[in-house]
Amino acid sequence: MKVLHVITRLIVGGAQENTVSSVLGLRARHSIDAQLITGPTSGPEGSLEDLFCDQPDILHNVPDLIRPVSPTSDFQAYQKLVDLFRTECPDIVHTHSGKAGILGRLAAKRARVPVIIHGIHGPSFGAFQGPVSNLIFTTAERLAGKMTSHFVSVADAMTQQYLRAGIGSKEDYSRVFSGFDLAPFSGSINSLSLRQELGLRKDSFVFGKIARLFELKGHDALFSIAPKLIAANSNIQFLLVGDGILRDQFTRKISEKGLNDHFVFSGLVPPSEIPSLVGAMDAVVHLSEREGLPRALAQGAAAGKPLVSYDLDGAPEICIDQQTGRLIRHGDEKALNDAMLELSENTELSRQLGQQGRDYVKDRFSVERMVDDLAAIYERLLNTSRDPEQPNA
Repeated sequence: MKVLHVITRLIVGGAQENTVSSVLGLRARHSIDAQLITGPTSGPEGSLEDLFCDQPDILHNVPDLIRPVSPTSDFQAYQKLVDLFRTECPDIVHTHSGKAGILGRLAAKRARVPVIIHGIHGPSFGAFQGPVSNLIFTTAERLAGKMTSHFVSVADAMTQQYLRAGIGSKEDYSRVFSGFDLAPFSGSINSLSLRQELGLRKDSFVFGKIARLFELKGHDALFSIAPKLIAANSNIQFLLVGDGILRDQFTRKISEKGLNDHFVFSGLVPPSEIPSLVGAMDAVVHLSEREGLPRALAQGAAAGKPLVSYDLDGAPEICIDQQTGRLIRHGDEKALNDAMLELSENTELSRQLGQQGRDYVKDRFSVERMVDDLAAIYERLLNTSRDPEQPNA
């Protein structure tokens, strides 16, 4: 079986890490000829392309597959994808992300690929953008949806959003949680030496946030409540993991509020360093305005950390109120402040929620389960495709 995955860019991020783990895992566990097509990767978010240095032949780069809308580049990327699909003759094309998801499915249909799957890692439409953009993206997703054999959602919330938009029917969707290697997180420790190296005090209660320093990631809500929260408990510090175009803007805001001693930026770090940084946290907070299934919450739970999150998208499927953390109504900064203050002052509650979170993700978020679930879906779809012998030309 040959499966070509397509994603717009391989920056350091949850959807990208999920896709890389899927490709490498399918090859290792099921001997599936899984390969990855991606556009150019550049910018402060970092790149995951080095993960393919031992198998460079399975990574294909399409220079015109860029994130911004560009009629000329988009058409050239579409043509290149059609050519690639006709040359490689895959049994399945599995697309990811907005741009690659649209162009990849259109090209796969043109190349007569037997099975076309789209992975939904996050919504391409919703309240986070204006009505014109919503109309464009919803229309494009409906068009591409007609060419899609099956959807794989990282969260039930994504399935429901797409169904409400009139894209496919219930039986067209499967949920596969975004798995990862749990062992480095479950084995992480709260290292005093690492805290000292980062600039965190040994007696601080550290709230960690893992996200690109970018729009819609929820940093502003954290900056908004920080002065009141720290006034109530001066031992609170924040560890912001990640980098992005808003780094300078965020540091200015923190400085203007006189909170430099309470915020630490890790900068860009490779995925292999995330477990140790999560270990140095006492709780994980997630306030993103747009997310499919927050990988950071699952990673925090795997490390035994209590969670705090807005009730958006797939977050409630990991941050279960009163069980694995505190789930806050979107925009309710008072409730957010109260929840974070409670965790910082109640050690036993934090420990209990963290342990329950670890137990919850153990059987649901392993990379092995994700890969096995995907392989089973591929087999089922190929076996039930209406014309499995149809040539890809």
